[in-house]
Amino acid sequence: MAFDEPPIKRPPWRPTEYKPELCDQVLEWGAAGKSRAWIAAKVGVSRQTLHTWTTQYPDFLDALDRAKVLEQMWWEDAGQDGMTGDKFNGQVWGRSMAARFPDDWREKSEVDMNARVQVTEVKRTIVDPQHTDS
Repeated sequence: MAFDEPPIKRPPWRPTEYKPELCDQVLEWGAAGKSRAWIAAKVGVSRQTLHTWTTQYPDFLDALDRAKVLEQMWWEDAGQDGMTGDKFNGQVWGRSMAARFPDDWREKSEVDMNARVQVTEVKRTIVDPQHTDS
C-alpha cells in the first residue's frame, strides 16, 4: 500500500475488522516515521480501536511497539541528516522529538527535596524578658 493512497473507507455502522497483515503495514509505516495517530487514520479507525486490537491480538501489540521504535529511528536519522543540511531547524526538531518520544528526549530537571538533617547538639537558652539585650 503506497503512502499517498487515501485512508480505507468503511460505513460507520460496519464494525472494524482486524487483519493480521496489518502488522506488516504498521511496521512499514513506523519505519517511515509515522505515528500511531497517522496509522489509525490510514487504516480508517480510531486510536481506541488500535488500542483494543492490541489487547485482543498480541502480534498487533508487538507490531505497534516495534513500529514506535522504528518511528523514533526515522526521526533521529532525519535530525542527523538535517544537521548537515542548509535549512535545518534544530529547535523545532528537538521540540518534536520531546513531544513524540518523551521517555528519551524530554529535558529533565529534578529537584531533590529529600534532605537529611543530623542533629549534633541541643542547647537550652533561658531568656529573661526583663533584659532586652539577650
